[in-house]
Amino acid sequence: MSIADNKKAFHDYFIEEKYEAGLVLEGWEVKAIRAGRVQLKESYVVLRKGEIYLIGCHISPLPTASTHIKPDPVRTRKLLLHAEEIKKLIGKVERAGYTLVPLNLHYAKGRIKAEIGLAKGKKQHDKRATEKEREWQRDKQRLMRSER
Repeated sequence: MSIADNKKAFHDYFIEEKYEAGLVLEGWEVKAIRAGRVQLKESYVVLRKGEIYLIGCHISPLPTASTHIKPDPVRTRKLLLHAEEIKKLIGKVERAGYTLVPLNLHYAKGRIKAEIGLAKGKKQHDKRATEKEREWQRDKQRLMRSER
């Protein structure tokens, strides 16, 4: 079940591979995500010292968050992947010119997971072609419905 999607990622990048990663979250963040107060629009994934981090993901704290902590809505969150997957991603990002983008947050067996994509950037003409194809598919569906 999807919690939040990053539609901008599919517009700006060609997604080659997808990986499911766990997130290191604090208690108030889990409650806020379950309430649907999360946004992935401006977020991105970086590699630092052999670890993967999610930066810029905005989780709005609930007004009932604990009084003894100061919630930071856009703090850097660590992503959890198997060591082999991290090594493979590091190789592709550093050598092949790929980038990592968060695609969505979803539930898997009651846990909150992030789906990240290994992506190549689109040029402006690629974006236009994708938009044209999407509009043609929409028009085709409209024509099919009107013929019945």
